[in-house]
Amino acid sequence: MASAKADINFEKDLFEAANRMRATVAPADYKHIVLPLIFLRYLSLRYDKRRKELEKQLSDPSSPMYFNDAEIVREILEDRDQYIAERVYVLPEEAHWSYIVKNAKQPNIKEILDNAMKLIEAENEDLVGVLPRIYQSTNLPVENLASLIEIFSRDTFSASSDDAVDVLGRVFEYFIGNFASSEGNRGGMFFTPSSIVELLVAMLEPESGTVLDPACGSGGMFVQSQRYARNKNSLSFYGQESVDMTVRLGKMNVLMHGINADIRLGDSLLDDKYKDQQFDFVIANPPFNMDLWGADKVQKNDPRLITNYDKAVTDGNANYMWMQHFLYHLKDGGNAGFVMANGAMTTNNSGEKDVRQKLVDDSYIDCVVQLPEKLFFTTGIPCCLFFLSKNRNGENGYRARENEVLFIDARKKGVMVSRKQKALTKVDVAEIAGVYHTFRSADGKFEGVEGFYKTATIEEIQGREYRLTPGIYVGTEETETDDVPFEEKMSELMGRLQKQFDESNRLQVRIVKNLEGLI
Repeated sequence: MASAKADINFEKDLFEAANRMRATVAPADYKHIVLPLIFLRYLSLRYDKRRKELEKQLSDPSSPMYFNDAEIVREILEDRDQYIAERVYVLPEEAHWSYIVKNAKQPNIKEILDNAMKLIEAENEDLVGVLPRIYQSTNLPVENLASLIEIFSRDTFSASSDDAVDVLGRVFEYFIGNFASSEGNRGGMFFTPSSIVELLVAMLEPESGTVLDPACGSGGMFVQSQRYARNKNSLSFYGQESVDMTVRLGKMNVLMHGINADIRLGDSLLDDKYKDQQFDFVIANPPFNMDLWGADKVQKNDPRLITNYDKAVTDGNANYMWMQHFLYHLKDGGNAGFVMANGAMTTNNSGEKDVRQKLVDDSYIDCVVQLPEKLFFTTGIPCCLFFLSKNRNGENGYRARENEVLFIDARKKGVMVSRKQKALTKVDVAEIAGVYHTFRSADGKFEGVEGFYKTATIEEIQGREYRLTPGIYVGTEETETDDVPFEEKMSELMGRLQKQFDESNRLQVRIVKNLEGLI
């Protein structure tokens, strides 16, 4: 069986070492201390690597850049354009990792780190607003901070290692994931488990064009899309995120993977930073089941709404407002894939079912995938994937499928990777994505597999009251879900049972008293 997620050897040790240093810092804030350190180390590695390349060229008589004049060599090595041309950020001496290491045990190391962030931003316009200056305001003991600096100074991350920059990028990803896991529900706000991201990207096949993620978190969708594309310069990335510190994490993450993404701060539903812009791909994991999200601030003539205002907007749940947002931002011929709570497949609530009905009737829904439980670091809200398309009429190399929707029941896929969490394997991802690719491109009749996947006509879906649960159509048992995690549901049921016990005891006392009165 293919591995669901194989960690490189030292990552777990690094996280465990850092985890022991939490001290007086809340787990939710710890990533803001560790991740900028990794990024600072990355910037220094990139700078050192470029400087060594220049030194080699300048000292090689066969190189067109060869100079025997020490003064000219020094000037070229200090020329910022030599670094910027290779997308390497310029580092002042007091911001270089070697300076940080030399002063790691100084009592003012927090001030030194904050100043390093400030100096780097002053030298590199692209990094303005990215690097947090928070070290002096943290409760982390200086000794623990020095230990963290020592961890990221080990040989694994030395400039002598050709893979050091790539390794550091993977470590950054690993820490983001582990911090998300340790934070539970809050962690899901900035991180989507990698197997879900891999499946979304594999199904959408973003080879070239523009990619939008309006709930981009720490930028994982962009990193995976870049990995998927054969031509690494063929995709342009655009994102929006509502939490300032998460925007910073996202910008650091994509930069560490060689990606220039335009990530903007703001609430996508209420303050769309890409208004009037359309994209080839929309890929996202929006916050599930958001209530009281500000529906009253959406204008009645909002161009994103696909049906009457009263039927398209509800403050009780933002799920279908997100869907309308995604659809609006798709170019003609574009495709969207996103994570959604299972309840969205069957909800009859006003402002939700009407939008789902419109999406079905107008032939925008291309595919629905029901996923296994326990894929997220949260307490286990069951989720699914929706795919919307403006490319269902047989153009751009795809077959006409305007009257069909593909349903995939993947609930039996995946393996347990910990006591609480499941992940899709590489084989699972390839199999599910392969089914979708065949559905879109099959020349002849597309055949389903009982219990796994099958197509349904628009008329069939209408006859099923627009319910989109895959189990209804593929022949597996339909499971209604209320999206309440097991732990929460059990807690509620236990509370209800205790109240019933209390009421039972009260009634017993009353009955005994009544019987005593008769005697």
